[in-house]
Amino acid sequence: QVQLVESGGGLVQAGGSLRLSCAASGFTLGSSAIAWFRQAPGKEREGVSCIRGNDGGTLYADSVKGRFTISADNRENKVSLQMNNLKPEDTAVYYCATSVFCALGAANLFHSWGQGTQVTVSS
Repeated sequence: QVQLVESGGGLVQAGGSLRLSCAASGFTLGSSAIAWFRQAPGKEREGVSCIRGNDGGTLYADSVKGRFTISADNRENKVSLQMNNLKPEDTAVYYCATSVFCALGAANLFHSWGQGTQVTVSS
């Protein structure tokens, strides 16, 4: 049974940092891709970053390039998202999801999702 569990969200001031984690079970990261999506109230779900388990290749949304870093630990079957220089517009519920390949603009291709973790950035 595929399961994804996010953790690490919270409240932080603008300019601060948070590290999100996505613990995966029921499959191996090495043969999958894991992406982070976010959804703010009243807005559509947005792809933030993705990492391929087989070669470590990554994708980032333009809005987070240079501030967010995604990484994978295949031994622990965990993906992390280091978020630096956070902005109020980063406030959202962050979800991790898994698919066969990375595609930030195609949330429908991701077949399993975590429950989400809230990130709130105050100005």
